[in-house]
Amino acid sequence: MLIDMCMAPFTKNIFRGILVTLVIASAPAGVFAQKNKKDSTTVASGKVREAEFYFTEGEKHFILENYTKALIYYQKSLEINPNNATVHYKIAQSLAQSDKQEDKLRALTSIDRALELEKKNKYFYLLAAELHTDLAQFDKAAQVYESMFKQLPESQEHLYELAAIYQYAGQKEEAIKVYTRAENFSGINEISSLQKTRLYFELGQNETAIREGEKLINTFPDEEQFSVAVAELVSQYGLKEKAIGYLEKFIAENKTAPSAKMLLAGLYRDTNQEDKARQLLIASFNDPDLELNSKLIVLGTYNSELSQAHSKKQVDTNKEKFALDLFDILTKLYPEQENVHVLGGDLYLTLDRKADAQKEYLAAIRFGSSSFQVWQNLLYLDTQLEQFDNVILHSEQAMEYHPNQAMVYYFNGLANLRKKQYRDATRSFEQAKKLAGTNAAMINDINGMLGDAYNGLKEYEKSDNAYEEALAYNENNENVLNNYSFYLAVRKANLEKAEKMSSQLIRNNPNNPTYLDTYAWVLFAREKYRDARKAIEKAISSGTASATYFEHYGDILYKLGDVDSAVKQWEKARNMLTTIPEILNKKIANRTIYE
Repeated sequence: MLIDMCMAPFTKNIFRGILVTLVIASAPAGVFAQKNKKDSTTVASGKVREAEFYFTEGEKHFILENYTKALIYYQKSLEINPNNATVHYKIAQSLAQSDKQEDKLRALTSIDRALELEKKNKYFYLLAAELHTDLAQFDKAAQVYESMFKQLPESQEHLYELAAIYQYAGQKEEAIKVYTRAENFSGINEISSLQKTRLYFELGQNETAIREGEKLINTFPDEEQFSVAVAELVSQYGLKEKAIGYLEKFIAENKTAPSAKMLLAGLYRDTNQEDKARQLLIASFNDPDLELNSKLIVLGTYNSELSQAHSKKQVDTNKEKFALDLFDILTKLYPEQENVHVLGGDLYLTLDRKADAQKEYLAAIRFGSSSFQVWQNLLYLDTQLEQFDNVILHSEQAMEYHPNQAMVYYFNGLANLRKKQYRDATRSFEQAKKLAGTNAAMINDINGMLGDAYNGLKEYEKSDNAYEEALAYNENNENVLNNYSFYLAVRKANLEKAEKMSSQLIRNNPNNPTYLDTYAWVLFAREKYRDARKAIEKAISSGTASATYFEHYGDILYKLGDVDSAVKQWEKARNMLTTIPEILNKKIANRTIYE
């Protein structure tokens, strides 16, 4: 709204009230300095109002975080009233929002001018120090703080910031001196004591560091957080026994000390006092006053240790039992807490207790978890347990939460493929392939299964293309080589290629019964019956032959003219099956094969 340049005094007062409100909202209290007598005599009253107008507009844009526009208005205000410290400050504050070094340097020029004009404003000094710090000019930042303390002795609560500046600059002794000054100003406190303790340790002055930490503990003997903080700090510098002493003393003198007990348990473990640690942990896990997150961290640590042991084929049944005992406590105290069940699922997964892990992940989801990792682990377990109906159900539920995750569609496609629901399988695999992005290994895996699914739909061109894509990525993909060559043999298509792929498999896996059976069937399709017989007999001799092997053996023997032996092999195949295909019954009854 435009304000009439000849507004009445009452209107002018309202304007100034609005201006003051805006200044308070966007700038530190008191930073808009009163215009001095020189300003009043050298700037016409109309110009004053114009300068105030531009400043107010700048404030509006600053509040809206449109710093570029704010800067334009502040600069217009400055052109009219170049000696207004507040405007210089606001220009510096606007430029300081930029990440560019040149803007910060310009901001320094403005704030330096503001300080020349007004030496009693704390916020000017703080912005100047911040800018020097951003530019890694730590010595200059320290000088600004010292100037502020000299001009404004009551601002010494900012001594902690000066001490931090010296720490950034690596001037540890100076930092210690400033923390001591801060203590003299505000008394012994956690910040100064812990920082001085750390700095003394870094300087190699361990005894002094210990005295500094103990000073905080002795000043506040009933403050658990201080004893815990000092113990944690002391232990970080290798003095674990000293830290244990602090915690044991505090626990002995205080009935409730959940954090101290948890840290002490960890230190007991670090110093190979596992029995003491477990006694404390059992008590701590049963303590409802101890936050759940601390308990989850501890149990997560046990799970990580067990996972590492299992990866090395090492088993610690005692530790496994203890971890499960801790988990049981959590499930009783927090039966509907999703993170408890997530960790339970992780623990059971580590211990290879698939059904129990599956149960916990389902509980985690039921109580609110939407974590992709939880869904992925659940789908993995469903697949491992060969519960393909569950895989389909859970993957479809997971799609609602994670519609852009390729792995969800991958599992859905896999389950549908296993259930011979080929059309649904291809849809899911194609979507998974789109979402896999640059994950070449996953795309390769998907292509192999797309080949199987499209073959099931008798869409052979798509099937062959998918297999070829998979082999282009990895020419030694054994699953693809096996399935591709077998289906070509069944179709009696491109048999020379089928034999080449199957031979490659046998060269690399001469005793694999599955690959030998495929090779035998490719040779059968190529009418190389004697070679086929050798391959199938080797497959059967492995001792893991399925009914399919015996049926194939019978077909090969039939082609070699040994009908009686062929029928015997078909009968062996039939005896191994619970559901008998009609074609097999016809072979046996009519003593012939059907092409």
